[in-house]
Amino acid sequence: MASNDDPLVSTDWLAARLDDPKVRIIDASFKLPGVLPLPADDYLKVHIPGAVFFNVDEIADRADSLPHMYPDAKQFAHDVAELGISSGDTVVAYDAGGWVAAPRAWWMFLSFGHTKVKVLDGGLQKWLREGRPTHSGKVVSKQGRFEAKLDPDFVRSRQELVGNLTSHAEQLVDARPRPRFEGSVAEPRPGLRSGHIPGSRNVPYGELFDASTGAMRPLEELRKAFTGAGVDLARPIVTTCGSGVSAAVLTLALYRLGVRGTALYDGSWAEWGLPEGPPIATGPA
Repeated sequence: MASNDDPLVSTDWLAARLDDPKVRIIDASFKLPGVLPLPADDYLKVHIPGAVFFNVDEIADRADSLPHMYPDAKQFAHDVAELGISSGDTVVAYDAGGWVAAPRAWWMFLSFGHTKVKVLDGGLQKWLREGRPTHSGKVVSKQGRFEAKLDPDFVRSRQELVGNLTSHAEQLVDARPRPRFEGSVAEPRPGLRSGHIPGSRNVPYGELFDASTGAMRPLEELRKAFTGAGVDLARPIVTTCGSGVSAAVLTLALYRLGVRGTALYDGSWAEWGLPEGPPIATGPA
């Protein structure tokens, strides 16, 4: 794969561009509900110089009862411009480590037509381990000018995936840890059923990066993770997870493998797993 097509950038790459006004850095760290301190507070304590906080829970459809569902294009453009980002900028997303929400931010930018967006390989965890500079406190940016238009092919709704139960037109790949996928443990969000969407495969997102370095695994290992789970990389793929965040780690890995045209199930298990929701399956895939 050509290096300019790789969505990942290295800490060396970013360190060399900290003073570039056309490179905008976002901290898209995220935690499950109830986990403290809040990501926004972690950001205030330490972040990469110049980074602004991309709040996954706020840059979302706030009228929807489901967690952090996609906003409309007008809101996304407004919220991103408020962070000082303009349409001509290159956006570099990172998170605090553990590969959670930087890929979600990356996929959102792509979904809304902004192709100049990258993810920092290893995130803040790798940056800190290498002893690179950090700042604390809030970064106040000059208002940007950002245009957004959502490409609906980047996301899937529950209704579309209910139809897919019959058509099997798209493969579903679930990023949650195996016990949650198999339904042997309770979901972290209360009130949800346990299990997975019938017919889906399981590629736990935590297996796609090296926990000791924070870096994403080599391409051949990524390929084996998917093919070993029974995923056909030549057929259409939809990624899913607990609430549409960690699924984007799979999306990012697939993109690195040259797979295009995947989609994200935005509601994910937070929607499908509701008490009166569609059919579920339990046990191994």
